[in-house]
Amino acid sequence: QVQVVESGGGSVQPGGSPRLSCAVPGSYFSSHGVGWYRQAPGRQRELVASISSGGSPYYANSPVKGRFIISRDNAKNTVYLQMDDLKPEDTAVYYCTISGMGYWGQGTQVTVSS
Repeated sequence: QVQVVESGGGSVQPGGSPRLSCAVPGSYFSSHGVGWYRQAPGRQRELVASISSGGSPYYANSPVKGRFIISRDNAKNTVYLQMDDLKPEDTAVYYCTISGMGYWGQGTQVTVSS
């Protein structure tokens, strides 16, 4: 069983800046990209950002460009999603996946509310 584990979610006020973490097994981390997706209530899961095994980032969702930054720490086998200036519409469950492998974490809830 391949475990992908997200952490760092919670309740945040508008304008907050939490950082999500995604721990990936070492056997996959160095050779695969990792993606962050989110699913808001009543909506389909959508790609937020991904990062290649070489560290190149991609931001798929224009509303988060300039506010979210994806990065990876090769020493810790961890991918981060730094989220700045959060808005209520960013409320969702955030999932992490190993690109192209079909392995997903359980998700971490981020709720943006005053």
